[in-house]
Amino acid sequence: MPIGMLYDVPLAPKTTLGVGGLAARYLEAKDEAAVQNALAWAAREQIDVTVLGGGSNVLISERGLSGLVLRVGVKGTNYVVEGDHVTLSAGAGESWDALVAMTVELGFAGLECLSGIPGDVGAAPIQNIGAYGQEAGDVVTYVYGIDRKSGATVGIDRAGCRFGYRDSFFKRRAAGRFVIVGVTFALKHRGPATVRYAELTKFLRESGHEGADTPSLAEVRSAVLELRRRKSMLLEPADENAKSAGSFFVNPTLDAAAWERVKARIEAANVLGPGEQIPQFSAPAGRVKIPAAWLIERAGFSKGFGEGNVGLSTRHSLAIVNRGGATADDILSFGRRIRDGVLERFGVRLIPEPVLLGFQPEEIADLVAKHDEPT
Repeated sequence: MPIGMLYDVPLAPKTTLGVGGLAARYLEAKDEAAVQNALAWAAREQIDVTVLGGGSNVLISERGLSGLVLRVGVKGTNYVVEGDHVTLSAGAGESWDALVAMTVELGFAGLECLSGIPGDVGAAPIQNIGAYGQEAGDVVTYVYGIDRKSGATVGIDRAGCRFGYRDSFFKRRAAGRFVIVGVTFALKHRGPATVRYAELTKFLRESGHEGADTPSLAEVRSAVLELRRRKSMLLEPADENAKSAGSFFVNPTLDAAAWERVKARIEAANVLGPGEQIPQFSAPAGRVKIPAAWLIERAGFSKGFGEGNVGLSTRHSLAIVNRGGATADDILSFGRRIRDGVLERFGVRLIPEPVLLGFQPEEIADLVAKHDEPT
């Protein structure tokens, strides 16, 4: 039995939503060898393993998790600078935002727009986290994970990661197969900050930055943190919207034909103001991305809308908040109400962004249905 194993550990305090039952077994593995030993023990005992990171992008059932909950706490960072190229490696258990802060301080460009995102480094490539014009997959070069089939540590290059919009090889095709222990990034030493997102550009200019068109990495990080703070997208305990998983739904992406049909439905719904255009962004493969928050609000769910212990954030309609005392079922029920309202009004099915753990397949089958085709 692995050293340090705990039993019947409450999982709610280990998630940002603050809901969920008990972990029958819980172990924090602080190095790669401990992760391998835990996986080998679980395989021998025929016990399921659930990997838990920072708990910022999960919703756990009140039944809890009956197998082993493994917290990967592998730490450590190192970097090599060769001219303007930086190779940065980090353990999966490192704080994501602390890593971003370090790169900004050292003048390494490539992660600055991802400031303030909660969670661990190991979760970044799985979800291909992104914000304000950057994605982790833009700069990830290798992901190192323990293959549960062989027990060996393997390195998967960027092409093998198959990054997509909030998607990756680890999330879909190889879901559950690898336990990530480290990630390597390619950054630019003294490179320019990324400012391609309209909201960020506008904020920098309105804030009076003299170099708004060519801001420093520190200025971009500061601006992103402030934008996230205004939307209650930072983990600040005093914030009334603090208990959330961030964005609860993925922004839908539509192919050209689907976009035309959805656009027609939105226009027919008479929800556009005089001269207002439907917000849209180009996505890979000629697709169109529509902000889920905009769809939610135009479907009649304003910021702060709620039912008892659950509601939308008062600052961002894309975040579902545990107002205190909510259960996982309360949150799923509320999420379905929002999803159904958008589907009925505009014909777009939203799907949750958080990982749903401990639920029976039939309990969540409707929530993981394909979202990017209109009905």
